[in-house]
Amino acid sequence: QLQLVESGGGLVQPGGSLRLSCVASGFTLDYYAIGWFRQAPGKEREGVSCISASGGSTNYADSVKGRFTISRDNAKNTVYLQMNSLKPEDTAVYYCAAAPRSSFRAGVISTADFGSWGQGTQVTVSS
Repeated sequence: QLQLVESGGGLVQPGGSLRLSCVASGFTLDYYAIGWFRQAPGKEREGVSCISASGGSTNYADSVKGRFTISRDNAKNTVYLQMNSLKPEDTAVYYCAAAPRSSFRAGVISTADFGSWGQGTQVTVSS
């Protein structure tokens, strides 16, 4: 059974940093692209970033470019999202999800391409 578990969320002041982790169990991450998504109250789930199976290609939403960095450690079956210069508008529940390696598309972060969603981790940016 494919399972992803997110962690690392919390309360942080504007300008602060958090690092989210997405740990896979039941399957090997090597063959999957991984995406990070977020959903704020009353809003649709949106793509934040995704990384190819090899880690050689990444996509970012315009709203997080230059502030967030996605990376992966396949030996640890883990994908990370380093979030710097956080803003109140980054407040949301953050989810990771997996997609077959062939589904990764340059410049695209689509919920339709991903499955095996984790349960989410809350990120709150507030003073």
